[in-house]
Amino acid sequence: MITWNNDSELFELMRKELYSAVLGDILDKMHYFHQFLPSRLQPLDMDMVLAGRAMTVLEADAFEELSEGQNPIMKKPFGLMLEALDDLKKDEVYICAGSSPSYALVGELMCTRMQILGAAGAVANGFHRDTKGILELGFPCFSYGRYAQDQGPRGKVIDYRVPIEIEGVRIYPGDIIFGDLDGVLVIPKEIEREAITRAWEKATGEKMVAEAIRGGMGARESFDRHGIM
Repeated sequence: MITWNNDSELFELMRKELYSAVLGDILDKMHYFHQFLPSRLQPLDMDMVLAGRAMTVLEADAFEELSEGQNPIMKKPFGLMLEALDDLKKDEVYICAGSSPSYALVGELMCTRMQILGAAGAVANGFHRDTKGILELGFPCFSYGRYAQDQGPRGKVIDYRVPIEIEGVRIYPGDIIFGDLDGVLVIPKEIEREAITRAWEKATGEKMVAEAIRGGMGARESFDRHGIM
């Protein structure tokens, strides 16, 4: 039976023992059918694994670096991005969405600050930049890909620690974000213990099935016996 005493133990266990496919399978079994984020969200490096709690960041397009309009947020460089970065806590994931995918939402200096604060990683519903620097940090980062165009005169963070949505997947602050080379998914906070416990049990069972198949057992017999494929 899997157990953990705090978030740090939980996320270490998830990174070592679980993977997106088995977590997704269990969420399906629990009738949470739309928890995967878009398939184009990929890690910078295939070995990157991400597990942590969502620190949600709401982005919006802008059309000049500093605005003279009515909203004071638009008069600040990057809006509330710097405040959002400084508010990150240990084991949190900086996950941002809301803008059009026409500029980079995450870069090396941002990831450096996140890493110093003990954040678990970053997920940008758009592009990243400074690829070489982020790879040298070894900081888990998931995005659409590489694109150096800056968000400075093109986008603002307009709020954080609020619900966000990525192509129909609602993400609340504190939900668990898990990502690996096969995808990124969201585990709602209210079902996390059951989902993770069942995923660990399935992962353990899959190891047994793999050994049986390597030993010559057929797919039908294996499924009938273990209920896993």
